[in-house]
Amino acid sequence: MNGTVAEHDERIAERIAERIEGTFAPVFARVDSWRSAVQEQFGRFAAHGRAASAAVLDPFMAALALPALEEPGGLMTGAGFVATPGVLADAPWHLAWWLREISGLDRGDRGGVRRLDTVDDPDSDQFRDYRELEWWKVPERTGQRHVTGPYVDYLCTDDYTITVTAPVAHDGRMVGVVGIDVHVSRLERTILPLLRDVPGTCTVVNHSRRVVASNDSHRVTGTLLRGDDVQLALTALQEQGSASAAVGETRAARCGDTSLILVFQG
Repeated sequence: MNGTVAEHDERIAERIAERIEGTFAPVFARVDSWRSAVQEQFGRFAAHGRAASAAVLDPFMAALALPALEEPGGLMTGAGFVATPGVLADAPWHLAWWLREISGLDRGDRGGVRRLDTVDDPDSDQFRDYRELEWWKVPERTGQRHVTGPYVDYLCTDDYTITVTAPVAHDGRMVGVVGIDVHVSRLERTILPLLRDVPGTCTVVNHSRRVVASNDSHRVTGTLLRGDDVQLALTALQEQGSASAAVGETRAARCGDTSLILVFQG
């Protein structure tokens, strides 16, 4: 590409990437505020000499999550708190998670909200150790907020989901994570209008090159975005630590700190 075309493509890609980041900004802000609120609740447990308990923490978390899930037109389809095993005196393994019904989202209305039924007995055949899942493991390792997906969420919705989680810390250890689920079909309806009017092909992928949304109908959600130029552009983006990188006709641009990447092919 000559300099003028390359600069034009860079501006397009970075502008769209910024708008995609803006789509996630309210979700990130909410997760961060919940993390602070739950950390403060653990501080109150300690200040009053009380053991942390699900009996107290669940209503506290519900008061945060339910109003957010009931907002009409929101991206959120699930939210809650997942405890580090052994932290809660009355619940050795514990998920306090609520779901907005997917059928309601498909119709465009608010849908109903229900609490996720969980299996908390490690001896049960249906038990699943959530510490093995990415949305838990990465925040535990990094101490930072993390975006997982798109992945098929067999625990909650059996459909493609993106999960944003942040570690909750108290007294120098992670006591759990707070998080928000975003159903990919809902996210597509928000992102696709940003991509449709762009000259060229625009695809949003995660750090593993799995498609989140694209203005090319052949690029299906959850599939790998292939191509040598795509791989080289994403590698260059990682190695350079820059906002965008180009290889041939392919440009990759970071969508802020969402961990999502826009691949633009003009």
